[in-house]
Amino acid sequence: MNAPAAELAPASAAPAKKVLVLGLGNDILGDDAVGLNIAREIRKRLSASDPMEVRETCEMGLSLLDDIVGFEELVLLDAVQTGRAPPGFVHEFEGAELRVLPSGSPHFLGVGEVLALGRRLGLSVPQRVKIFAVEVQDPFTVTTSMTAPLRQAFPAIVEHIWCATRQLL
Repeated sequence: MNAPAAELAPASAAPAKKVLVLGLGNDILGDDAVGLNIAREIRKRLSASDPMEVRETCEMGLSLLDDIVGFEELVLLDAVQTGRAPPGFVHEFEGAELRVLPSGSPHFLGVGEVLALGRRLGLSVPQRVKIFAVEVQDPFTVTTSMTAPLRQAFPAIVEHIWCATRQLL
């Protein structure tokens, strides 16, 4: 006789994480790595019991589905260069606002399209999405260092996003 699925899971199995914090960027393009760097700092602050998982990816478009499926909520951390705010300014968007964001994502398919496709395919994609887009000065120069204005603002950026992310729990 087969045991029920609940009996097959090890007693010490950790509960599934409900929130994914996903840092996006390219770690050799200076300021473009800000999302990856923020994710690393947030990971350091987590305890084992937090219902949050932190990941980093240099991937884009459809490959993001591999990371986001199975989570209830998604927090995206990325760089943006609008020229309308100083480096270090944190733009915040809710997922519902994705349809009004400018098109022409360098990631080929934007997050809105990826989520819509996931839903259309019947995948368990996050229903709630929060985006923190950090204004950067230079996301194009090949370097492993962020620009001075972004480095100076970085501790405050991390603290702001950490506090806002904790409110989701």
